[in-house]
Amino acid sequence: MTAASPLILAAPHPAALSAARRAAERGGNAVDAALAAAAALTVVYPHQCSLGGDLIALVHAPGGSVRAVISAGAAAQAVDVDALRATDERMPAQGPQTVTVPGVVAGWTALAGAHGTPGALAAALRDAAELAEEGATVSAGLARATRERASQIAADPGLTALLTGPGGAPLAEGDPLPQPRLAAVLRTLADDPSSFYRGAIAEALANGLRRAGSSLTTDDLAAHQAADVQPLTLDVAGTRWWTAPPPSQGASLLAVLETAASVAKLPEPERTGALATRCQDAAAARDLLLGDPLGPSPVDLDGLLRPAPLAGAQPPEPPFRPAGDTVAITAVDASGLAVSLIQSVYQTFGSGICDPETGIVLHNRGSAFSLLPGHPALIGPGLRPPHTLCPVLGRSADLLLAAGCQGGRAQPQILAQTVPDLMDPAADPADVLDRPRWVIGARDIGHEMQTLLAEPGSVPAVTDAFPSVVPVLVTPGRTDLAGHTQAVRLSAGGRLDGASDPRADGGITLEGSSL
Repeated sequence: MTAASPLILAAPHPAALSAARRAAERGGNAVDAALAAAAALTVVYPHQCSLGGDLIALVHAPGGSVRAVISAGAAAQAVDVDALRATDERMPAQGPQTVTVPGVVAGWTALAGAHGTPGALAAALRDAAELAEEGATVSAGLARATRERASQIAADPGLTALLTGPGGAPLAEGDPLPQPRLAAVLRTLADDPSSFYRGAIAEALANGLRRAGSSLTTDDLAAHQAADVQPLTLDVAGTRWWTAPPPSQGASLLAVLETAASVAKLPEPERTGALATRCQDAAAARDLLLGDPLGPSPVDLDGLLRPAPLAGAQPPEPPFRPAGDTVAITAVDASGLAVSLIQSVYQTFGSGICDPETGIVLHNRGSAFSLLPGHPALIGPGLRPPHTLCPVLGRSADLLLAAGCQGGRAQPQILAQTVPDLMDPAADPADVLDRPRWVIGARDIGHEMQTLLAEPGSVPAVTDAFPSVVPVLVTPGRTDLAGHTQAVRLSAGGRLDGASDPRADGGITLEGSSL
């Protein structure tokens, strides 16, 4: 069987590409291929994504309409805010109190129901179950994460069982990664995805969370639904951009994309200086203003889209560096169906909890809540935390682009340095993603003060024209902190192309096309 429509997909791991190819061979479309890749990644990348994480996606339908799917889980109805404040002025970085309802499975179901081929998601989940049963191999990135988080893994029985071999030695690159309990869950989900929220899997997960010290219950799981919502839009320089609305930080991306367009013709170093300043302003506005629009405090969307200058103020920073937090998958087919899908456990290995009965790693997305009274991101029963996940779609008269990246809070900065150039039909996507990049941050990029972290050649030398409002640190070479971007395109003439970031371990697959 051949693909119903030629498609291209970019993803950060070979297993995801293989899964996407199988979906295409069964006649699947771009969304089917993306979901197959997403399911495979929950098996091979437990440090970055899992069934216990969240999902945000954008879908461009063949007719041109665009929708956002936000499957970001909420805090427990029984959350005790006073008890959290009594412990610290900030949310804990990891642990049971940072686990919110996982949204990935509901997000997959919503995408499959609205845009997929009947039966494709079930087939993808069975493929993922087979991968988990037979045992994928440990990638270089997972081996590195296992070494770096050895004490965290040793503290949790589920992670210990998952990531240590005979004699308690940590798994190394190339070692088998069998996950029979996760395989059983994936097979159950293939038959009935709703069982994750209202069924045997929900019962097992709630019991495991309770034993771990979480207040999430089966009622909290049953209450979760993926939201299909109108995206945010920006028209600039001949391109219409779409991003996800709050609680995603999509508005921050639009703010910096608008500036990127306005300074595109400035000479260096003014261009980089203006964009870097805007990125800093947008990050500060996000930290102050982003929250759940369903909460009691309104979200100042205009303040996010038009961030005020920092004027020397230091934006608040998270108490930890959320490394290894995300996987992005992008796909487009010749019909004009395009998807940018991002799923995540937030920090490496999420909450640091792997439920032993199900083999599911639980995210720590709740650590992004605030404990400050009146803050838009104040934690509360049934509320969703602010989200770093930031997929983007762009369309001009000549091109349709789906893009997304790993990069935590810096995702708007990373995308602003890549996606405008990707809208040039003559640009080679691989060349664009290969270019050096920079990010601005503090603890989120491993520094105690605001720092511009620059890959060699990404910023001009510090001069009077490029003022050093923050220290500039040039890295020895490429860094994962500059993000793993995945991008695919469909030209007006029907040409499919794309690229996977060279900082990642993945690639692209082009199926059913003679182009």
